[in-house]
Amino acid sequence: MSNEQTAIKATYFSIIGNISLAIIKGLAGFFGNSYALIADAIESTTDIFSSLLVLFGIKYSNKPADENHPYGHGRAEPLITFLVVGFLITSATIIAYESIANISTPHELPKSWTLFVLGAIIIWKEYSFRLVMKRSKETNSSSLRADAWHHRSDAITSVAAFLGISIALILGKGYESADDWAALFASIFILYNSYLIFRPALGEIMDEHLNDDLIDEIRKVSFRVDGIIDTEKCFIRKSGMKYHVDLHARVDANITVKEGHELAHKLKDTLRQEIPELGHVLIHVEPNE
Repeated sequence: MSNEQTAIKATYFSIIGNISLAIIKGLAGFFGNSYALIADAIESTTDIFSSLLVLFGIKYSNKPADENHPYGHGRAEPLITFLVVGFLITSATIIAYESIANISTPHELPKSWTLFVLGAIIIWKEYSFRLVMKRSKETNSSSLRADAWHHRSDAITSVAAFLGISIALILGKGYESADDWAALFASIFILYNSYLIFRPALGEIMDEHLNDDLIDEIRKVSFRVDGIIDTEKCFIRKSGMKYHVDLHARVDANITVKEGHELAHKLKDTLRQEIPELGHVLIHVEPNE
């Protein structure tokens, strides 16, 4: 299965899961008198739209290079990630606003059975986070990583709701707002996770130096190619699920231009064969004097 197919399959998993959980949380929150669960349902609803955006971004970013986009369409991925972060911030803001409004509004205690619903949701969302995060690492997809953090933030929201409802039920009358305080606390976690998702995507757009491990691997593979004496500059920029590389390689100063050209192609082919996640590889030949 290709990286694109793996990422798309993981995104469909997220979409189906978020639709199911939004319905379950909404119904449980309404009938169980829990605003924390309703806030959870709001976040799951935004997760549906963000997962659809991720699906579009993955499909678009994997379109082949064309005349207007010689390096492909991979930069669509971090742009989609920015939109996903926007959904997260919006949902956190809505949850915080409604929580503050409900804290000062008298309401009934949540139903005890909502704890069982939340317990099952927490387990499922943490499993979803681990699965989608694993797929994001396998495919080098920043937008899929953002989708994974949606699952983790959902799990955090559910944990906060679980604690808030538990406090309200244990302490009884006068502590009904514990449920709302839990939702407010969860919104802060969501904002923090938004930053964690946004930061690497910004680095990708800005071609930030973030790939020391990959540079080390490129140098090791290069040394195994006959005729390559050493490597110098190595610049990497991520685009979608691929890494584009500019590498300076030292060769014997006495070989012909044709031999240097052939050696550069040999190095390029070897790198792309040994490191499948590489996209464009540009080799600059330097004479070893």
